[in-house]
Amino acid sequence: MRFATWEDGGTVSAGVVGEHGLHALPPGLAVLDLVRAGLPAALDAGLAALSAAPVPIGEVRLLPPLQPPTVRDFVAFEEHVEGVVASVAGGGGVVPEWYEAPTFYFTNPYALVGAHDDVPVPPGSQLFDFECEVAVVVGADGASLSPEQAREHVFGYTVLNDWSARDLQRREMKVQLGPAKGKDSATTLGPWLVTADELEPYRDADGFLALDVRVSVNDVPVGQDLLSNMGWPFEELVSYASRGTRVRAGDVLGSGTCGNGGCLAELWGRRGELSPPALRPGDVVEMTVEGIGTIRNRVVPGLELPPVRPARPRPRHRERVR
Repeated sequence: MRFATWEDGGTVSAGVVGEHGLHALPPGLAVLDLVRAGLPAALDAGLAALSAAPVPIGEVRLLPPLQPPTVRDFVAFEEHVEGVVASVAGGGGVVPEWYEAPTFYFTNPYALVGAHDDVPVPPGSQLFDFECEVAVVVGADGASLSPEQAREHVFGYTVLNDWSARDLQRREMKVQLGPAKGKDSATTLGPWLVTADELEPYRDADGFLALDVRVSVNDVPVGQDLLSNMGWPFEELVSYASRGTRVRAGDVLGSGTCGNGGCLAELWGRRGELSPPALRPGDVVEMTVEGIGTIRNRVVPGLELPPVRPARPRPRHRERVR
């Protein structure tokens, strides 16, 4: 089943994606409420909603399918790391530590945008980029979950575009803290949340979801990969996120960027030049994941803000100066 959230004439609704459009849940019920109720209860609510009159998808604005408590983003594709390290971090190859355990950072849950929303260029950025990913949505609270337990905690999946200001990210990574402002301007989630049972037919013999993943800029293909090229399956990402702490129902965990052109920075690192060029206002980025759907966002001009003030000369006083 597919759950969506949309805005129509100033009213926000949540519901089910049906053959003829969107079918609203009762007013006040959000997709996050269904996730927290658990998959069986959510499926029952979805079936009941299908009796509501459909709203054509083309007549509404799709919002992120849910408002997650937290958003973690992993870096689970070796091929992506190979290319992007040279471009963003100034290094080469994959560090041995990458293979030891999944690595993630927390990104901004307040910067989520819908499947077809415009995306402004972050202030001060000249190297704007996309990252083509799939995100898993946690369906139940848990702590220190084994991978086997974590699979039972998966509610579903959605497409994620981790928009990235590479010039801002480069500075942050040199300080060995981040990424932060290089990543928190926008994250697309959508077009809807697909329940885990729908994607089980795509699971391969090694336990990975073998979904075709594609991205284009201005309708020109840029990248294509299989989701099954991840270094770890999603249940291991959920397990690691919960290790020594907790995950909550509704938490979103990104797979990290797919390889073979899943972002521009990977291609820049491999080619040693800005080819294709960084995103500019007017560019349209489209991502399609088999079994889930398509998101398509236009880049627009961002805010013009004053430059960030550098740090003052460093004092070394040990007593108050009057």
